[in-house]
Amino acid sequence: MAYAPTDLLTVGEVARRAGIATSAVRFYEDQGLISSVRTAGNQRRYPRYVLRRIGIISAARRFGIPLAEVSQVFDSLPENRMPGKADWRRISKRWHERLEVRRRELERLEEELVGCIGCGCLSLNTCRVLNPDDQLSAEGPGARRLQYPSEGDSH
Repeated sequence: MAYAPTDLLTVGEVARRAGIATSAVRFYEDQGLISSVRTAGNQRRYPRYVLRRIGIISAARRFGIPLAEVSQVFDSLPENRMPGKADWRRISKRWHERLEVRRRELERLEEELVGCIGCGCLSLNTCRVLNPDDQLSAEGPGARRLQYPSEGDSH
């Protein structure tokens, strides 16, 4: 059976084709990431291009991109057509930069972790982990010494 780009899909068909739950389809619609039309019987019908949008949402989730940022990206896309190659290039460039920053942060964290394991001293003067008597609580909540050093700082 051949499908036309103008064919409308039920929520179940979208969920099955996208490999997600029907509740996720409705959630994405509630969040404004996809849209549907209503039949005379008030049933939701989705244009085929929502499958591509859900594909982008799924990729973003795998990359750790928050839905709020996906929404910002979708705001720049025409609502009545499937995102094309140029759209995906623009989106992937934006997310590549974000993922590159995250990769560098993870590398710095790994260096700190390897340093702590390799050192083993838990020096009161230089260790970023040790906090005897919870002295750092006066500086505020959360990990204080594990925050990333500014450029040029060592440990």
